[in-house]
Amino acid sequence: MSTAIIERIKKEIENIDASVAAEEIGVVTGIGDGIAEIDGLASAQMMEMVVFDDGDGKTLEETIASDAVLYGLILNLEENAVKVVVLGDTTAVQEGMQVRRTGKLLSIPVGEDIVGRVINPLGEAVDGQGTIKTDKDMPIERVAYGVMERSGVDTPIHTGIKSVDSMIPIGRGQRELIIGDRGTGKTTVAIDTIINQKYEPEATRPICIYVAIGQKQSKTAGIVGKLQEAGAMEYTTVITTSPFEPSPLLFLAPFAGAAIGEYFMEQGKDVLVIFDDLSKHAVAYRQMSLLLRRPPGREAYPGDIFYLHSRLLERSAKLSEKLGGGSITALPIIETQEGDVSAYIPTNVISITDGQIFLETDLFNKGIRPALNVGISVSRVGSAAQTKAMKKVSGKIRLELAQFRELEAFMQFASDLDEETKARIESGRKFTELLKQVQGQPLAFYKQVVILFAANNGIFDGAAVEQVKEIEEAYQGFIERDHRTVLESIESEKAISEETEKALTESIPAFKEAHPNFYQA
Repeated sequence: MSTAIIERIKKEIENIDASVAAEEIGVVTGIGDGIAEIDGLASAQMMEMVVFDDGDGKTLEETIASDAVLYGLILNLEENAVKVVVLGDTTAVQEGMQVRRTGKLLSIPVGEDIVGRVINPLGEAVDGQGTIKTDKDMPIERVAYGVMERSGVDTPIHTGIKSVDSMIPIGRGQRELIIGDRGTGKTTVAIDTIINQKYEPEATRPICIYVAIGQKQSKTAGIVGKLQEAGAMEYTTVITTSPFEPSPLLFLAPFAGAAIGEYFMEQGKDVLVIFDDLSKHAVAYRQMSLLLRRPPGREAYPGDIFYLHSRLLERSAKLSEKLGGGSITALPIIETQEGDVSAYIPTNVISITDGQIFLETDLFNKGIRPALNVGISVSRVGSAAQTKAMKKVSGKIRLELAQFRELEAFMQFASDLDEETKARIESGRKFTELLKQVQGQPLAFYKQVVILFAANNGIFDGAAVEQVKEIEEAYQGFIERDHRTVLESIESEKAISEETEKALTESIPAFKEAHPNFYQA
């Protein structure tokens, strides 16, 4: 191409008036299954918002300001047309309808008042408490922070679940997958984690965002009710979508959660985001992609399904001090079929995250709840995300349980066991019983430390497995009544000092002496 032609093209581009491009108007040439084909938007951008105009003569600003505004999202840029997913009532869109460009990429309005509310993926309140006052628009999609803008994960986010905080610690800025079959307690782990944040000092308490992707409205209402009852809704935002809503809204929901999280993270605050669940998100994206005529790949999922979840979860980060030190911790949930963690979507998300909490159906059915599989569950951040106190008491537990599970399987075939093996099995049973926890009753980390220290130092020796829970409750009450300073010391210092260790060690024989009914003669 000659230099003269290149110069002429450059000159023409420079002469294009940006405002004229933004006022470009297209026409709907086809509509079906929530997808509109539009002709005439030659300068449209990917992920740009457009507004459907019913031809009442209003300006773009007036249309956007009206309550009945209907948005679309450009997701396909084709040779002669663009394809738009309708974000709302698709029956209102008809062939021949005018469509206006907004010049804005899809964003969600955010502000401090969004905390404590239930919203949809477009930022509109659905809890009947009026409109939400916002002060900024955050883009739904954006590039994640780079390596040099992040810092190491070193501060724990306590779940209040003994088995998780002791063996699979989660740090602020981490992505920890919760995975398991339907009905194994995945959502329970996530909700208990939100409730447990009430034990954190207000200055360091994370803002929690729960994203319900295609969940029944009755389930979401139940979760909101639990959070309100526990006093956790005051620091939580719930983003809700239900199965009957269009697939584009389900696709947008987790990205809306990430965008709200980034708003608070950039203020130097910590955020916890729960995506419940990304299996339904993948199905919604598959449905939307097939309607957009994108070529299907493995299991009919589009080829970019891995990229979809990786660009979502990469937005979790712990920012450097230079950028304010805020963080987003992500707890994505994935539902497996018959415990198959090697399926397509589970393996995708496992490879993106920093570890997984695997909940097993067999353990759940045995009454072990949370039904945590110690062998498959892992945190790749590890003890870097634990307090010194928890690190000191948790080292023995994982080994104890892993050995117990192995011996338990062996025990089914062996009739005669030596005394050492019997003692290990007995100890494993007591630890398993200790780590069981009632739904909706998370335990503050310093209380966890106290009971785990006591377990490691023989408080259950001489007691039956059936009495473990009674001993735990009685010992917690004993410490709160007679050794309150021990709890305060662990809570403030996040470590076990020599004085604290001495006091805890001396408390165990004193407790046994005061409660002889728990121990065999």
